[in-house]
Amino acid sequence: MDQSDLTHLAFDHAPVGIVMTSHRVIDSCNATFCRLSGYAAEQLLGQSFRLLYGSEAEFIHIRDIGLEPLRRSGDYADERMLRHAGGHAIWCRFRARTLTPDDPLARIVMTFAPITPRSDGPALTPRERQVVSWLARGRTSKEIAQILGLSPRTIEDVRARLLKKFGVRNAALLLARLSDLGQ
Repeated sequence: MDQSDLTHLAFDHAPVGIVMTSHRVIDSCNATFCRLSGYAAEQLLGQSFRLLYGSEAEFIHIRDIGLEPLRRSGDYADERMLRHAGGHAIWCRFRARTLTPDDPLARIVMTFAPITPRSDGPALTPRERQVVSWLARGRTSKEIAQILGLSPRTIEDVRARLLKKFGVRNAALLLARLSDLGQ
């Protein structure tokens, strides 16, 4: 097996999904990403990443929050929900690196790693993960409610449930506790 074959084998079977995009259109992806997303490579190549988000608003918002960090440092990371081909959500750790800092979306390589529940602490529901994700970005309950299309009271209820579940007094302690558990 020559070096090119080994490189392709490593790319396709990496333990994380890998995607290369141009202006948010999928140019290349590995087999791991195909399994994660539930799509065949032929269904993904040439498609907008919009395919993997629940709404146009979410697709635009996700772009907007990562754009400035990509301009500044060339890298961006977060946790996010992707829509699987079967319609259900997949919670992922996401990392991106632009290869074109002057035009960050022109060429990006991204990785996606599914987040699986841990057995050494309380599990988070999908809604709790969404709220925690936005809390980690410094958003208020009102802002989170607006982003998720929910009432501020619903977000406050989720926050209260999280504080009780993890036995902490505030969001900062909650985030520290979740970080310790690797959630």
